[in-house]
Amino acid sequence: MLDTSTRLLRLLTLLWSRPEWPGAELAERLGVSTRTVRHDMARLRALGYPVAASPGVAGGYRLGSGGRLPPLLLEDDEAVAVAVGLRTAAGRGVAGIEDSALRALVKLEQVLPASLRQRVGALHAYTVALPGAEGGVDPQILARIAGACRELQVLWAEYVKHDGTESTRALEPHRLVHWGRRWYLVAWDRGRSGWRTFRVDRLRLGRGAGPRFVPRDPPSEDLASYVRGGIRTAARRVEARVTVQAPASEIVRRVPSDVAVEPLDDGRCIVHVQASTVEILAVYLGLLNADFAVAEPPELCERLVTLAARYGAATKGPSAPSTPPDG
Repeated sequence: MLDTSTRLLRLLTLLWSRPEWPGAELAERLGVSTRTVRHDMARLRALGYPVAASPGVAGGYRLGSGGRLPPLLLEDDEAVAVAVGLRTAAGRGVAGIEDSALRALVKLEQVLPASLRQRVGALHAYTVALPGAEGGVDPQILARIAGACRELQVLWAEYVKHDGTESTRALEPHRLVHWGRRWYLVAWDRGRSGWRTFRVDRLRLGRGAGPRFVPRDPPSEDLASYVRGGIRTAARRVEARVTVQAPASEIVRRVPSDVAVEPLDDGRCIVHVQASTVEILAVYLGLLNADFAVAEPPELCERLVTLAARYGAATKGPSAPSTPPDG
């Protein structure tokens, strides 16, 4: 049978796992009598946990709201996973979370066995995190959007597009999607009568709660792929049709799977490429590692001429003296 302290921790874990427990079932789970369960409940109340009991044969116990969280009972791999998650929380696109994550990590490491502290410390010491260039999203905004998704409430918002233009939106929020360092909201746009994806850091929410709405069928069962596809489409604003002096079978291995490659003959192919700017597109073409010809758009041709001159000048180095030095 479990000792008293271990049993109390196990009892707290059970009480937090579901709303209500019959006393007989708790006794069976813990391997004790119902009388012992009653005594344990009294001990928990003395420790400050708001345990409520309903009398009668069908009576049971429940942990009331406002109680302190019970101590965590974690397996070794679970403790390491939590610690790693806290260490990386600062880089996950939520503003102001660094201090909270650090405080929680300090508390966790105080109760970790020495061997686990060494494992977590080694993982942190030998891992390099890439810093983000942009600030994260206010966690209060995320919490408010998530609440509106749960309560099926319309969000009134001002949205700033990539070009700086602003518009007022009435949104029926469906899900938040986290991709990379950014958060996106998938919502039904009432003004445009369609599903849209919004960067959360570009949303300014209005005050107050909107009216409730009837949920709609989502735009996709795989919302992560749906958002990813929308992001890629939005990023592609410059297109070019490029003749490449290489077989299609070679080029197709050098480009992403969604880039169209058409064979012309055994040694040439046409590649349809897209990018957000002509600068990115020009650099991308150089990565094909093959000769190519571009007829349009004109701005891409101009950028290639500029880059060709710049790269050519970079290979010449400093000017050599026209005559050898004396001596």
